[in-house]
Amino acid sequence: MSLSVEFRGVYKEFGSIRVLHGVDFSLTAGRVYGLLGENGAGKSTLMKMLAGYESISAGEIRIDDKQCHWASSREAEQAGIVLIHQEFNLAEHLTLTQNLFLGHELKRGWLLDEATMASQTRHYLEQVGLQRDPSTKVRQLIVAEKQLVEIAKALSRQARLLIMDEPTATLTPAETTRLFALIARLKAQGTTIIYISHKLDEVQRVTDEVVVMRDGRFVSREETASLSRQQMANLMVGREMSDMFPPRLPPPQGNDTALAVKGLCVPGWVEDLSFEVQSGEIYGFAGLVGAGRTEAFEAILGLRERRAGSLWLAGREVHIDSPRAAATQGLTYLPEDRKGKGLHIDLGLTENLTLMTLARYAHPWMDKGAERAALGRAIEEFGIRAGAPSIRARMMSGGNQQKLALAKFLHPDPRVIVLDEPTRGVDVGAKRDIYFLIQRLAAEGRAVIVISSELIELIGLCHRVTVLRAGRLQAVLPAHHLTEEELIAHATGTY
Repeated sequence: MSLSVEFRGVYKEFGSIRVLHGVDFSLTAGRVYGLLGENGAGKSTLMKMLAGYESISAGEIRIDDKQCHWASSREAEQAGIVLIHQEFNLAEHLTLTQNLFLGHELKRGWLLDEATMASQTRHYLEQVGLQRDPSTKVRQLIVAEKQLVEIAKALSRQARLLIMDEPTATLTPAETTRLFALIARLKAQGTTIIYISHKLDEVQRVTDEVVVMRDGRFVSREETASLSRQQMANLMVGREMSDMFPPRLPPPQGNDTALAVKGLCVPGWVEDLSFEVQSGEIYGFAGLVGAGRTEAFEAILGLRERRAGSLWLAGREVHIDSPRAAATQGLTYLPEDRKGKGLHIDLGLTENLTLMTLARYAHPWMDKGAERAALGRAIEEFGIRAGAPSIRARMMSGGNQQKLALAKFLHPDPRVIVLDEPTRGVDVGAKRDIYFLIQRLAAEGRAVIVISSELIELIGLCHRVTVLRAGRLQAVLPAHHLTEEELIAHATGTY
C-alpha cells in the first residue's frame, strides 16, 4: 500500500539561516513525482525531514492525513519511508550483506541468520543489476556500484514511499534503463516515488508529475507531459534559460603542449594510454563507467599505482607521486567524489579554500585577514551561495559545494586542470556557471581536461574528446565529429 504526503506551512532553519519558507503542497499515493529545483532550493532538506533525518522548525508533514513526528530515520523507515541519499551512506569496511542489513539483522534464535541475509542480499543486488558476491566489501566497489548498493539497500526496507536523490548520477545508460524499469515495477506495486534529478530528460521519461521549488519555496506542481525541458528549467531558475554553453573558442594554435602522457599503464585498468593536451584547449574524456578514465588520472596524480608511462608538463618530463607534488608542478585534479575526496566537509569555507596553499598565508603565523579576503573573492568569482561565510562546507547545497571545490583546486593557480564529473548532481543554473568558468580558464591559456559521463557537455564544450573502452584508447574525435551517436559507438565498441 502506497503513502500520500502533504506538507503544510513547513519551515526549516539552521541557526539564523532559514532554508525553507512555508512550503505547501501534497503528493497523491502511487505516483512518480519529479522534485525539481536549483541547488539550494531546499529539495534535499525537505526530503530529509520527510525521511526523519532532520526536524521541522515549524509547520507539519502529514502521511495518509495523519501528522507525523519522526524521532529518527529508523522510525520513518518503519512507517515505510526510505531515502536514497545523493551522497553515499555506506560503511566502507563492511560487506554488502552487512550494509543491507545493518540495524535490521535477521536472527535464528540467538544467532545471526547469515545464510538468509546473504540470499536476500543476492536477490536485491540482482534486482538492481549488480553482479557482486554478497561478501564483497564496499570499499572494493567503484562509485557506480556503490550507487546500486544504495538502491538495493532501499529495496530491502520494503518502502511504501521511496525518495531517490540523484540516483543515476554515476550510472551507465544501461544501468539507468534498468533502474527505470525497476521504478515502473515499484509504481505498479503501489509504491509512491519522489525522484530528485537535474537530468530533465530523465524526469520527462520516468515521472507522472513534477513539483518545482525555488529559494526554499514551493513554485509549481504540473503534469510532466504538459512541460517541455525548457519550461522545467525556466521554472527552476525563475528566468529564461538559453545559451547553456558558451560560444566555442577556436582551437589553440601552435605546438604549446601543456600535458603529454606517453604509454601509461595502470594495473587492471589502463593499457598503453598516450595523449597530449594543448594550452588553451578543453579536452574531454568519454567512456562507459569502468572504462578507466578516473583511474588513469588517479595514476597520473600519484593516487594509484602505475606500471609504466611518462608525464610531461610544458615540455619537461616530471615525476609525480602525490597530488601535492602535482600541484607544485602546476597540475590539479578535482575528483568526482567532492565530499569524500574534494572537500573536508566538517571544515569551514575558508579552511577548505586555502588548504592547498597554506604556505601563501603563513608569515610565519596564519594571516586570517588575507584568508578571509581570498574567500570573499572566491565567493564573488565562483558565485558561491553560502548564507554565511562561517558555516561548515557540509551545510551548503551540492552545487555550492562543487563551486567551493572548484575554487579550492584552482586556488594554487594551476596551468593544467583535470575536472572529473564537474557537474555531477548540479542544477541547470550552476551547470551553466561551471561551463562558462571552464571556457574562461581555457581562454586564460590553461589546459582543461573534462572527464564526463554526460555526452552533451563534452559535445558542447570540448575541442577534442578521447574515448576509452576497457582501458584502451578507441578514438580521438575533433569538435566537428562530436555527436552522441559517434561517442557511444566508440565507447561500446560498435563503431
